[in-house]
Amino acid sequence: MTANNHHDINGDIRYISLLSQSFPTIADASTEIINLEAILNLPKGTEHFLADIHGESEAFQHVLKNASGNIKRKVNELFAGNIRESEKQELCTLIYYPEQKLELVKAVETDIDDWYRITIHQLVRICRDVSSKYTRSKVRRSLPADFSYIIEELLHESADDTDKAAYVNVIVDTIITTGRADDFIIALSTVIQHLAIDQLHILGDIYDRGPGAHIIMDAMRNYHNWDIQWGNHDILWMGACAGNNACICNVLRLSLRYANLATLEDGYGINLVPLATFAMDVYGDDPCEEFIPKLLKDNRMDEKTMQLTAKMHKAICIIQFKEEAHIFNRRPEWGMQDRCMLNTIDYNSGTCTVDGKQYPMLSNHFPTVDPTDPNRLTPEEQMLMDKLHHSFAVSEKLHKHIRTLLSHGCMYAVYNSNLLYHASIPLNDDGTLKEVELSKGRKYSGRELMLNMGMMIRSAFENDTDPEDRKYATDYFLYLWCGKNSPLFDKSKMATFERYFLKEKETYHEEKGNYFKLRDDETVCDRILDAFGVTGPNRHIINGHVPVHASKGENPIKANGKLMVIDGGFSEAYHKETGIAGYTLVYHSRGFQLVQHEPFTSAADAIQRGTDIKSTTQIVEMSAHRMLVADTDKGTELRAQIADLKKLLYAYRHGIIKEKR
Repeated sequence: MTANNHHDINGDIRYISLLSQSFPTIADASTEIINLEAILNLPKGTEHFLADIHGESEAFQHVLKNASGNIKRKVNELFAGNIRESEKQELCTLIYYPEQKLELVKAVETDIDDWYRITIHQLVRICRDVSSKYTRSKVRRSLPADFSYIIEELLHESADDTDKAAYVNVIVDTIITTGRADDFIIALSTVIQHLAIDQLHILGDIYDRGPGAHIIMDAMRNYHNWDIQWGNHDILWMGACAGNNACICNVLRLSLRYANLATLEDGYGINLVPLATFAMDVYGDDPCEEFIPKLLKDNRMDEKTMQLTAKMHKAICIIQFKEEAHIFNRRPEWGMQDRCMLNTIDYNSGTCTVDGKQYPMLSNHFPTVDPTDPNRLTPEEQMLMDKLHHSFAVSEKLHKHIRTLLSHGCMYAVYNSNLLYHASIPLNDDGTLKEVELSKGRKYSGRELMLNMGMMIRSAFENDTDPEDRKYATDYFLYLWCGKNSPLFDKSKMATFERYFLKEKETYHEEKGNYFKLRDDETVCDRILDAFGVTGPNRHIINGHVPVHASKGENPIKANGKLMVIDGGFSEAYHKETGIAGYTLVYHSRGFQLVQHEPFTSAADAIQRGTDIKSTTQIVEMSAHRMLVADTDKGTELRAQIADLKKLLYAYRHGIIKEKR
């Protein structure tokens, strides 16, 4: 930096003065520049992309533990030809589930001390490999306090060096003789899991269908580095938490549909007794055949419970249609009053009219519906909704989890030339970006639409939001869930009513929006990427939401590699339809790898028999050179920091700012 830059320094003097508080001397600033320059030349950290987890906590946690097969790949590379396949699998299982696996090993191992020695050396070797992408300071921050010094010593001292072998062996032997081997192996396995993935991206839909969304959220609250792009099912639960009664009804209906009450009752303490009591009183003589729940794996239910669940299911479903109609009528600008479905029924003939055509109803038993005012809640229904609303409002854990989604999430994100969102971007018929009205006549498209939607979502939870704006934002969760131009839905309608009450499948059809019709067009994808300011020679859109029908030959890679769809169906509800159990994506320093998973059995099976999720890896795009931190967004950020630090050095050396010695 020359004297010609003196004017630039003066222009930034307030910022440079603040920077000097963190780096008070020339030595401090110089050391940081050296550190940042070194980081720029490290290999790019591994990013892990998951979508549409849908409460499948065991499968999710297993994929998180094995880093979509990344740990197994490293074990195979490091120990190829040195140990048997069965031993490699045992080692992988130990890394994934160290506490449980140790108990099994100790029950059968005759020379446990020898096993400890071999295993600790193997784990140190793996840990050394996965930590090689990071600075020592970053690795140090990921180490558990109890073993930080010991692990650091082992990582940077090689047993292959004759002079150091005795030193390393003594450390390992002392860990064993002091009775800390189990704790050390658990700690080392956890470090390997964390370092195998630098950043986790969740492209929406943690909630619904599976029983463990609350377990997933507990895990994410403690995860080291992650972000989420909200999905339609996440938005539904966020709306319920914000107090939208239609969203509360939808959450309950979906939980009852799949007989999945664990998240509601065990996870969030939602009291369903009032709903059960109401359902038995009102629908006690109704077989509710259309509302029998869909049972997924390991979900057993006796006939009495099945009947009660079906009655609760129908009860909340009817209330849902009423609550939705209240919002649709309150917000006519949405153009959704045609979805006030209880208005379409001829209660005398037992028929309803859909798209101008009359259909016979599968059931015409509506004891709580007044044909002259079908959307009015009965006093009993209103009392029930008040109780359910209160139960969601006072669930401390639910509110904590939703706050976590807000703090880590948004409608979209851009990382390293990759545009991430859950479902779609609204488009016109010609593939141009479609303007969508949010509120008060304000219309947005593309990036501005997603940005302002995100701000509106947050405003529903902020006390300083204008009361009318907050009420509109709370209502808007329903539009995001099922609105025609919602980027989280993007279909002509949500045919919930038709699927329950009509047998004609033609009425179930939900016409997909233009995004889904045009997303295989490279020009359209480029237009979206341009609108979001995504640059770079290898830029991509990555999203989930729509299951990929792999069994029918559908390819998750679209638009000549510009778009990747990674929802293959984690949820068991999709397995028959898709033929697989999900896609995940790994982006490491060599490029992209798409991983196709087969259904997960169980954690117990993985621990007992050493089974893993069977996965097929597809090379999507490989880089001609190994990507460095310098090639990433972080690299751009670090270069800006280096430039600022060089200005600080100039200011010190020319007396503009005094060193604080």
